[in-house]
Amino acid sequence: MLRAAFIFAIIALVLGLLGFGGIAGVAWDIAKILFFIALAIAAVFLILGVTIYKKVT
Repeated sequence: MLRAAFIFAIIALVLGLLGFGGIAGVAWDIAKILFFIALAIAAVFLILGVTIYKKVT
């Protein structure tokens, strides 16, 4: 997921440099959404990992 966010961010930067503002904005929005989804999933897994680790050991 972070790889896809990084790819969309690169696409947005390239399109922004080439002057495609509308498409670059959409690609940047997608990159931000994917980044925050990946961040939320990582936080959930971290919390679950800490709680399950305490229960298992």
